[in-house]
Amino acid sequence: MSENSQDESLQRGLKNRHIQLIALGGAIGTGLFYGSTKAIQIAGPSVMLSYLIGGIIIFWIMRHMGEMLVDEPVSGSFSHFAYKYWGDFPGFLSGWNYWIAYVLVNMAELTVVGKYVQFWWPDIPVWVTALVCWAFLTVINLIHVKLYGEFEFWFAIIKVVAIIGMIVFGTMILLNGQAGASSGIGNLWNYGGFFPNGLEGFLCSLAIVMFAYGGTELIGVTAGEADNPKKTIPMAINQVMWRILIFYVGALLIILMIYPWNQLGVGGAEGSPFVQIFSKIGISSAAALLNVVVITAALSAYNSGLYSNGRMLYNLAQQGNAPGMFKKLNKGGVPVVGILFSSFLMGLVVFLNYLIESQIFTYLMALVVSADIISWVMISVSHMKFRQAKLAEGAKIEFPAVWYPVTNYICIGFLAMIFGVMWYLGEDWRISMYLTPIWLVILWIGYKCKPQAKQDSRTITR
Repeated sequence: MSENSQDESLQRGLKNRHIQLIALGGAIGTGLFYGSTKAIQIAGPSVMLSYLIGGIIIFWIMRHMGEMLVDEPVSGSFSHFAYKYWGDFPGFLSGWNYWIAYVLVNMAELTVVGKYVQFWWPDIPVWVTALVCWAFLTVINLIHVKLYGEFEFWFAIIKVVAIIGMIVFGTMILLNGQAGASSGIGNLWNYGGFFPNGLEGFLCSLAIVMFAYGGTELIGVTAGEADNPKKTIPMAINQVMWRILIFYVGALLIILMIYPWNQLGVGGAEGSPFVQIFSKIGISSAAALLNVVVITAALSAYNSGLYSNGRMLYNLAQQGNAPGMFKKLNKGGVPVVGILFSSFLMGLVVFLNYLIESQIFTYLMALVVSADIISWVMISVSHMKFRQAKLAEGAKIEFPAVWYPVTNYICIGFLAMIFGVMWYLGEDWRISMYLTPIWLVILWIGYKCKPQAKQDSRTITR
C-alpha cells in the first residue's frame, strides 16, 4: 500500500475556489465578530496591534504546515506529519487534540448564533437556535464534499463582501460626518491613549485574539480533497497575511474610529461590536444587515469545523489511532460515522446552553485556546522534524517555510506566553489550565490502551 493511499477513498472534489474560500472562512468567524468585544474592552485601540502580532505568528505556523502539505498533500495533515516524523504518540495526540478543539469551537459557534438571533427576537432561547442550526448543518455535511464546498464557498463570499462593504461604508460615513460627533481618528487615543490599560491590557488581549485565529489551519485538512493541492495550498497560505491586515486590522480600525472603544459592550450588551456600532449611531438597516452576516459567519465556521472533524477521525482511523468504524465512507465519499459522532458531541452544547447560558461561551473560548495552542506547537515541532528528515534525504523543498528554524522557536515561545496570560485573566480562563493536563493524561491512557498497529505506516514508501 502506498503512503498516499489513505486519501484515495476521499474524493478530490474541492476546486481552487473552494480551497481559497474555505481557508478564508476558517479565519473569519466568532473570534472576530463576537469575541473582539472582550478584546477591545481589555486592550482598547491597541487591540489592532494584538491582532497583527497574533496574525504574524499564525502566518508563520501556516507556512510551517504548508511546507509539509505541498510535499505530502494528505487529509489530516498535521496529525499525519506528527505521526510520521515525530512518533506514534505525537500523531495520536495531535489528531485527537485537534478533533476536540473543533468540537469545542463548534459549541461556541452554535452558542453565539443564538445570541445573534436575539438581536431581533430576544425571547428566543439560545438553545433553540443552536438546535435548529445543528440539525441543518449536520445534514449538509453528510451529503457530498462538493455540496460542503459550495456551501462554504458562498458562506465565505458573504463574509468577505460584507466586511469589505462595512469598511467602505464605514469610511464613507466617517468622511461625510454621518457617523456623528463621537467619531473620528481621535478615538484611537482620546480615551486613555492607544494603550489605555497599559502593557498588561495589551498582553491579556492576546489570549482572546488567538481564539480568533483558531481554524486558520483548516487548509491543511482540505489537502486530501483538493484537486490540485500543490498549487492551491501555497496560494491559500500566502494570502493569510493580507487577509489579516484587511479583515482583522482594517475592520477594527474602522469600527474603533466610528465609535469610542470604551462604550462598546457597556452594560453587558451582547452581540457583535460590528452590529453594536451601527445600532448605536442610529443606522439600523446596516446593523440588521451585519447581524445577518455575523450569523452567516458563525454557521460558516461551524460548517468548516464539522467537515474538519469528520476528516480528522478518518485520518486517525487510517493510522490505527481511532476505531476502524471512522473509516466508513458513504457513496459521496463522506466519512459519515466521523461526522455523526462529532456532531453528536457538538450537539451537547444545546443542553449546556439550557443549563448555564451566561457562562458557557467564556469557558468554551478558554478551552479552545488551550487546545489550539497544543495543535499549533505540534505543527511547528513536526515541521522541524520534517525538515530535518528532508535535509538528511537531500530532498528538494518546494514551498519552504519562512526563516526556518527561527520562526519555529519564536512561535513556540509566543504560544507558551499565551498560556501564562490565560492564567492571569482569571478563574474563567484558568479552568482550561486545570483541564488541559487532565486531557493530556486521558490521551496518554487512550494511546496506551489502543491496539498496536501491525505495521508502522511511517516505514511505508510511496
